[in-house]
Formats: sequence, C-alpha cells, structure tokens
Amino acid sequence: MDRKKLLLLVGALIVAIGTAFAARSMFAGAASPQAAAAAKVQMGAKVLVANRALPAGTIITADAMGYQPWPKDLVQDVYFTEDKTDMSKLLGTVVRHPITAGEPVTQGSLVAPGDRGFLAAALGPGMRAVTIPVSARTAVAGFVFPGDHIDLVLTQSVKGVGQTLKTAETILKNLRVLATDQSTEQEQIEGKTRVRTYSTVTVEATPKIAEKIAVAQTIGTISLSLRSLADNTSELEQALASGQIKIPAGASKAEEERILKQAVTKPIEADGNSYVSGGDVSRFQPKKVTDPAAAAQAVAKAISSFGQRPMPMPGTGGSMTDAARAMFFPGPVVRVTRGRDTTEVKVGAK
Repeated sequence: MDRKKLLLLVGALIVAIGTAFAARSMFAGAASPQAAAAAKVQMGAKVLVANRALPAGTIITADAMGYQPWPKDLVQDVYFTEDKTDMSKLLGTVVRHPITAGEPVTQGSLVAPGDRGFLAAALGPGMRAVTIPVSARTAVAGFVFPGDHIDLVLTQSVKGVGQTLKTAETILKNLRVLATDQSTEQEQIEGKTRVRTYSTVTVEATPKIAEKIAVAQTIGTISLSLRSLADNTSELEQALASGQIKIPAGASKAEEERILKQAVTKPIEADGNSYVSGGDVSRFQPKKVTDPAAAAQAVAKAISSFGQRPMPMPGTGGSMTDAARAMFFPGPVVRVTRGRDTTEVKVGAK
C-alpha cells in the first residue's frame, strides 16, 4: 500500500472517531435537561389514595386505602393528608362516589356513620332498608352489630280443629345488618365493643324480601339468628359447585372478585325446608295441624256410616249423630288406677 492511500485511511478513521464523540456529546446533552426537569418536581405531603377500585356503597376497611407521596403543586385542601388525618376515624365510613385505584380520596367522597345520607350510601344498588322490632330475647341479647349477617326465624301459632300448633321456621337468610336502633356504628369503651340491648334492627333487603318481612311481622314473632363468618364461604363453594354462580370465560380478576363478593353478600330466601313444629320439641305437642276441611269430611263420612238421626254440628256446616259425636269428641275423662288396673271415667258420668 502506498503512502497516499495510508494517509487517506488514517484520515477517515480520525473523522469516524470524531463523529462518534460528537454524537455521544449530543445525546448526553439532550438527556441532562430532562433529568434536571424531573429533579425539579417537588413532592409534598403523603395523600390518602385508594388501593383498589372502590364502588359506591363500599364500607372502608384498613386495607382499602393507603398513603402515597404526591406532587406538592397538586395537593389540594380536600385531600386527606397523613399529617392531618386519623386513619382510624375513617374506618367504617362508606364511599359515596366511585373511586378508581390510585385516585386520591376526597373528603366529599366518604360518608361517616351518623351523617345525613349514610344509610342510603351504604345500600347496594337495587336494595332497600327495612326495620324490624326486636327485644333482648329475639336479638341474640345484643350481640348483633352493624355489618353482621343474620337469618330471620318466624315463630307463630296455627289453629286447627281442637288444637293449636306451635311452629318456627327460617324464612330469610344472609341479611346484612345496617343499624341497631339509630346507631350505624359499634360503640367502643376503653378499646372494647360495648354490648347493649336495642329495640329495632335495620337490615338490607331486596324489594321482594322487604315485602316478606313486612308480612312476617303481622303473622308472628321474628327472631334474629347470627350467622357464622364461615357460613358464607361454605355456601359460596356449594353454589359454585352446583353451577348457581357462573363466572364468564375470560373475566378479569377484578370482575371475578366482584361477582363472588356480590354472591356472598346477597340475601337469600329460605327454601322452606328449615322448620320445626311443637311435636319435634315435645311429644305432648302436635306435629301437624288438622285441616278443618278434612275433619269435616271425616265427620260426614262417620255420619253416613251410622245411619242414625243426625244432630246439628255447630261450626262445621254439617251434622253428626250421638254416636259420631261420642267417637270424635269424647269429652274430658279421668284415669283411675287401682293396683294394676286402670279405667277411664268420663267427667260428669254417673
């Protein structure tokens, strides 16, 4: 290689190296202003934000919200800041307007117990609030608090022919307690929940269930039955296994959680299989009531079989003979025992 070509090659190499250094300097110069601009953003106080999406009606718990640093210029007076907010006082409040995940929580978006509109905000979409009169005996001695889930048991007396049947049946399940008397929160005394008696309980119900509760109050006495926290989990598993709850294919985790939460908190109408009569408790009580119409048919059949002169039967619209009356209505008797022998003597008989 001659000297001229060698000089050209060395010159080209020098130019390439110089270009590389120049490009590096240009990129470094462009990046430094951006870093400086980012460093100039001053962070202000920590602001309370939603850890997850909070739909309207959500009751605030400790894991629902948390503090996060926020740009100083964007901090507003309506935000809850860490230095001016007692987080414990926000527990039990209800979300008035939907809050997205990561969005700052404003003071107007929460309703505290006792504030106007708290009960309406706590109700789920399409739900109603119904008040039930109770006593210490029918309200688990005051151990039912707002937020608990209960079943309703109806006790009543059913009159039949010559007898009264005592019954109790579970008519509704999984009702959420909204308030006891006029209180929507649990009273704390020295860090312990105060147990007290009350005269009314307000529960969340669908419009149809609200109608059933109103009618049940006129039939008999309503008692509260406190549900275990494990009941909802077991019933949810049974509903999933039986196909009563269906999760759409491709549903997101948030959508799946929403469906399951709605199923767990949904009031349930009892299937009618949970009941007890007096005969199930005591052998001296009837197990079922005699149908007046069936009793009248049996009496009429007995009358026709005797073929004697009928006598009027008050209250049945039919008639019966003396023999039939003695068979179906023998009257009171006294059992007299002498040694091993027992005889029955009709009261008033000679």
